[in-house]
Amino acid sequence: MIEFDHVSKRFGSIQALDQLNLQFKPGKIIGLFGPNGAGKSTAMKMIAGLNQPDRGRILVDGQSPRQSRDRIAFLPEIDHLYGWWTLKQAADFMRSFYSDWDDSRYRQLLDFLNLQEDMKIGKISKGQRAKCKLLLVVARRAPYILLDEPLSGIDILTREIIINTLNLDLREGEQTIIISTHEIDDVENLVDEVFFIDQGRIVVSGAAEELKTTRGMSLVEIMKEAFRNAQKQA
Repeated sequence: MIEFDHVSKRFGSIQALDQLNLQFKPGKIIGLFGPNGAGKSTAMKMIAGLNQPDRGRILVDGQSPRQSRDRIAFLPEIDHLYGWWTLKQAADFMRSFYSDWDDSRYRQLLDFLNLQEDMKIGKISKGQRAKCKLLLVVARRAPYILLDEPLSGIDILTREIIINTLNLDLREGEQTIIISTHEIDDVENLVDEVFFIDQGRIVVSGAAEELKTTRGMSLVEIMKEAFRNAQKQA
């Protein structure tokens, strides 16, 4: 389980997280939803141990994120792969660095995503790079997979392929997948639980299907209503 206990983080005059409390239960596909600047990426980086809270604490299975780095596979929003790498070189690096690398899974996803190992990262399309980045993360058997804006700026067909990849074999209950995005309609039918975040605080959370049924709305509509109410109260 991942826990945020009264976590606050400020960058200069920007309050990124404000006394944030939440729990991500294991074995779920979880959506962390909100507009740009809501605090999603800050929260994800903190789970990955890349940023530290100013106040409060974060626990990953009872340990600090820095103590749990080998249990976390993180796909950042920024493009972090070297352009001179081939996909094979990137995979060889990941294989040597992480003991949870699953080569059979890598081979399966390589074929499913229609990628070739001799592709040079710096010379392929943005959609292909997005698929390469996803492949290198989900080929690990890490207990926690963090995907920060995995659909941002890519075409609709590539988005569909990425969603299908996540559906392929990740619903086994042995991994927790957290997807941070503002493009909710693409993952609405994928997530089990959702947390809507705005101005560094959770404004709505719960089981995705239960929220849709009780409110008679899509997740996109629920987010719009929640944020309108939050702005009125601000």
